[in-house]
Amino acid sequence: MTPLAAAANESLAEISNYLIYSSMAVYMLAFFAHIAEWTFGSRSKVGRTAAALTGVGADAAAAPAVQVRGKGGATAVLDRPKVTTRSAAGTRDVPDGPGAAGGTVQGDLYGRIAVSLTALAFLVEAAGVVARALSVQRAPWGNMYEFSITFSTVAVGAYLVLLALKKNVRWLGLILVTTVLLDLGIAVTWLYTDSDQLVPALHSYWLWIHVSTAIFCGAVFYIGAAGAVLYLFRDSYESQLEAGRTPGKFRTSVLERLPSAATLDKFSYRINAAVFPLWTFTIIAGAIWAGDAWGRYWGWDPKEVWSFVTWVAYACYLHARATAGWKGRKAAYLALFAFACWIWNYYGVNILLSGKHSYAGV
Repeated sequence: MTPLAAAANESLAEISNYLIYSSMAVYMLAFFAHIAEWTFGSRSKVGRTAAALTGVGADAAAAPAVQVRGKGGATAVLDRPKVTTRSAAGTRDVPDGPGAAGGTVQGDLYGRIAVSLTALAFLVEAAGVVARALSVQRAPWGNMYEFSITFSTVAVGAYLVLLALKKNVRWLGLILVTTVLLDLGIAVTWLYTDSDQLVPALHSYWLWIHVSTAIFCGAVFYIGAAGAVLYLFRDSYESQLEAGRTPGKFRTSVLERLPSAATLDKFSYRINAAVFPLWTFTIIAGAIWAGDAWGRYWGWDPKEVWSFVTWVAYACYLHARATAGWKGRKAAYLALFAFACWIWNYYGVNILLSGKHSYAGV
């Protein structure tokens, strides 16, 4: 490499670092905007009225009838609208909450600002990933730092795509932005590695195929796990109401705005089921790459073992739901265990265990 090319690559690496830090600053603004959305969408007068109209929370019983004024001053009284979700046999038919904005105009405004800032941060971070790739002239997935910044970019991208498809996922925004900031903070503080070339074993087009699908699967599994966590909280809240107990004001204000437990349960299941075939392909692609690079398709390397354990955990989760009728809390715990296996495979195996995949340190 000529000195001029080396200087250009170094400049691109610096630009990448600047863009990653800039995206963190914008994500922080989005974090505060999401906090404002939840705060101003709390139990205000407008929020209570919206809850009553849609039958959400404690105000549902006081829901007024809806009057429609027609021509000539005549009015027609209609039943209040009831929004319910399709739930499985034996589960509750509970309406979805009004969302993080709580049905308030001001909360919705801050929510839109938060989504706009999240989209801007996504673009800045994606530009940082591209600059990193240009600085090393390869796929930007050669170490844990590069994997982490790409992982958070894909997770936010998946969230924005779901929003663009008009899916009810804005409730995920605060959790997503918080974990993205945590991921990037760990990446720039403890995982940062200077731009460098790959070891010879990784010079293959399978890098683009295998690692890209692994990143995408992990990002989508994360969204499914977030849905499972929120399901557990919402299900507990609904159980308290069903038993006649009164949850605390803060707990009520937050949880009554989420989708129903049945909706969150189905959301998590559908996300995990949709990406599981791609995770299967990821493992197969890795085995083919291992055959080309190391002369064997499977060697019980720690990374290979835990990738397979993760596959088995998600397979058990999907099989239990499809055949044993596991839904609700048992299924959510199994889904979270499967995602914990994925997290351990990334952080624990890479940092604490050694094997053929320990080619780049962190």
